[in-house]
Formats: sequence, structure tokens, C-alpha cells
Amino acid sequence: MNMTTTEIIEAMGYPTEIHHLHRIPHGINRTTGGDRPVALLQHCLLCSSADYIMNTPDQALAYVLADAGYDVWMPNFRGNTYSTNHVELDPADIKFWAFSWDDMAVNDVPNSIDYILATTGHEDLYYVGWSMGTTAFWAMMSELPEYNNKVRDNGCHGSSGLPELCPWSSRGAGAILRRHRHHLNTAGPENWCDSESIAADICYNFLFIIAGPDSEELNEEFLPVILSHTPAGSSVHTFNHYAQTVMSGKFQKYDYGLLGNLNHYGQNTPPLYNLSAVTAPIGLFWGQTDWIAPPQDVARLADELPNVALNHRVDKDEFNHLDFGWCKHPYEYVNRHVVDFLAKF
Repeated sequence: MNMTTTEIIEAMGYPTEIHHLHRIPHGINRTTGGDRPVALLQHCLLCSSADYIMNTPDQALAYVLADAGYDVWMPNFRGNTYSTNHVELDPADIKFWAFSWDDMAVNDVPNSIDYILATTGHEDLYYVGWSMGTTAFWAMMSELPEYNNKVRDNGCHGSSGLPELCPWSSRGAGAILRRHRHHLNTAGPENWCDSESIAADICYNFLFIIAGPDSEELNEEFLPVILSHTPAGSSVHTFNHYAQTVMSGKFQKYDYGLLGNLNHYGQNTPPLYNLSAVTAPIGLFWGQTDWIAPPQDVARLADELPNVALNHRVDKDEFNHLDFGWCKHPYEYVNRHVVDFLAKF
């Protein structure tokens, strides 16, 4: 349970490399060279690269894509377990945590793409995002539309605001959380979520309250391993930014308040992101009981994106936000469709 992403990959028998990102350069049975298409897998809020390898090789997306012939790269957003280095600031400094997914969109994701393309010699890549991994993608394409030419297509697992975090949007609540901790503690959940623990049912129900119901697909066997890596950390501003979008009903940049907005943007309110700038082919994958990215939000997103090539409802009546990476059978419900979608472009 305490192994790193690359240690887990190696334990499964796959090759791996550590750059500023984690990489599976090829599948377990590759014996010869060759030009392999590149796939970037970007994780969700409070997650890490580990979330794409938290299942058996026939189920977890990183292994599935590697065995399907892809060169798989898994970046880590700033502030998580694997991404706390800074050229000047230490994580103990509050200034280190002064970021939201605005910064991820215009710095983290494009820098990852550029590094991957420079390293592999490719001109473009496939992008697969889960939750915040898709949020940052939409925002990046709005601000840096030239990156549409660097992405063949995007396979997106539901992206929207987080309604249950709305209370944290108040200045007072944010100040309390900032004063106590800037990086969430990752120790402990794997113990009380163990299937043998007397608190296991409480743990499982807590997950359902956050993400939506689906007890049939809860991967109890892997859950202690998953929760030893999650939450992997993020900033208060990142949570607050999601709450702001929910309360405003707008996909916009971070709201610093009247004076802060004037200082940052030269206007009273945060600028809106422009979804019409996302011209790369998009595949949307969504679940009926996803409470974080509910169907009505996905429908609104699909209406505003100009090039939705696939709008796929998971073929299961109960399928929640965490099921996209953590359920027992992600290959059957999601990943085989992702592989088919990528192969078309």
C-alpha cells in the first residue's frame, strides 16, 4: 500500500520511467521498437498519477493503453504528493499554495504537453482527463487555443463544479482551512477503509455521499491501496475556485473579489472561459448517478463545445464520479470505449 506510482507499475511487470512525469513507455509484451502514439492521462482533484494504475492490468487505463500500443504519460498537478518542488518556494510557505486550476491550465498542462512532445519527437498526442483533468483542459484551450493543434482528441470523464463544496466559498471558511493546513493529510484512510475494519461501511457510505451511489462496483479489494494514495493534496484556492463556479453558474477564472479582480484582470469580475475555442475532437464519458459531474451539467457542456465527436453515457444505471477510475470493471464500462474512441483519430 505504501508503494509509489512507479513501484506499483514495476510490481505489475511493466516498464516505467520518472521524468517530471510518470511514464509507461510500452506494454508488458513489447519486444521491438517502433513509433508509438502518445497518450497523456491527467488525474482528478486530490488525486495523482497513481489513480490510473489502481487496478489489475486488464482494467486500469494506463496498462490498457500501454498494451494497446501507446506511450503513456501521467503528469501530476502542482501541490500533490509528487509535485511539491518549486524553484523558490517551500510547501511550508503559504505563498506556495496560492494557486487554483487557472494556474494548472496555463502552466501545468501545456508544460507537460510540450515536455512530452519534445521528449518523444511527436507533433501531437492524445489527452485523457478525469474530472479536474478535464477542467484544466477546457481552460487551457480557451487561453491557449494553439494547443488544439497538439491534441489529436480528448477523452473526458465528466467535468463540472462541486456542489457539495459551496459552503467553502465563504471567506471565513477558507481562512479557517488555510490556517490549519494547505496540503491534505494522506495518512489514515487506508486503515479505516480496509474491508476488515469495523469502520469500512462508514468509509464506503462517505464515498457515495460525495460521488454518487454505486455499491455494486465499489472496488473493496483495491480501496485501501487507493486511499493510501488519495487524497494526494491540493490548495484551498483550487476547492474554492470550483465552489465559485457552482455558485456563479459560470465557467470563469478565479474570483479574487472586487479589488483583487481589478488588480488581476483589470475588471470587476473574473473573465469567462471560452468553450468555443476547444476545437479538438472531444469524447465525453459520463455516469447517470455522478453527483459531482451530473448529467445535466454534461449536457450543458456538450451544447457549448463545438466539436463533440462522442457523447457516451456509461451503460450502467448507477455509475458515479469515482467509478471512472476506481470501480471493479472500468474496462467494461469505460476504458474499452476510450480505446476505441482514440483509435478513430
